[in-house]
Amino acid sequence: MDISIVIPAYNEENKIKRDVEEAAHFLNQHHMNGEVIMVDDGSKDHTSSEASKAVTGPLVESRIIRFEINRGKGFAVKAGIMSSQGEIVLFADSGTCIPYENALPYIKKIRKGDIDIALASRYAKKTIIRRNRPLPRRILSRLFHWAAVLIAGLPKNITDSQCGFKIYNGDVSRKLFSQCLLSGFLFDLEILIRALNQGHSIMEFPVEWTCDLDSRLRPASEAKQVLKDLFKVRKIAKRE
Repeated sequence: MDISIVIPAYNEENKIKRDVEEAAHFLNQHHMNGEVIMVDDGSKDHTSSEASKAVTGPLVESRIIRFEINRGKGFAVKAGIMSSQGEIVLFADSGTCIPYENALPYIKKIRKGDIDIALASRYAKKTIIRRNRPLPRRILSRLFHWAAVLIAGLPKNITDSQCGFKIYNGDVSRKLFSQCLLSGFLFDLEILIRALNQGHSIMEFPVEWTCDLDSRLRPASEAKQVLKDLFKVRKIAKRE
């Protein structure tokens, strides 16, 4: 199988059908044999039933993994990636904030073996911001970045560890996520730290990005857990 696209979702009944169809359209348009895996992380609305209505075309298999209770974004992404079969694995947040076309050059690089992981960055020089986040979220994002650098040891040249659009060599992704311990939002950081410690090559790339104002991220309410998880990642980094 060429590529697996994993989309985690929580209470996304108004977006998820379009999300699945846009992912499938990308695969069909470029004649890629693939799968779209939507992971419903305990939604209280009709996210799963709406996803099941998506039309994906002849080349694309659509699958739904559903948890009855909310387990955390990291847990959902891990479940999707561990069930994937693609030579390439692409993880994308619900809302289709980044056009899938932006991924094409980096899918090719991973296939050629030039890199193992490609990260979308909202801070890359050639990134185009169509609609930005509200100012408080932008400030919190930069504060988190520096906390990740100072506490968890994230290299400064990785500018956007939390952007929800990442491409992996499939085998590398399944290995890294099999080791992942964090189930919340900081799973991305843990995976990057593990990847760096294990010698995998990582590249950031610019994108066209449109903020989804209907986000499930609630930074203020998550702050205490985020701080705890930063220190967990630090321990992981030191142990490895």
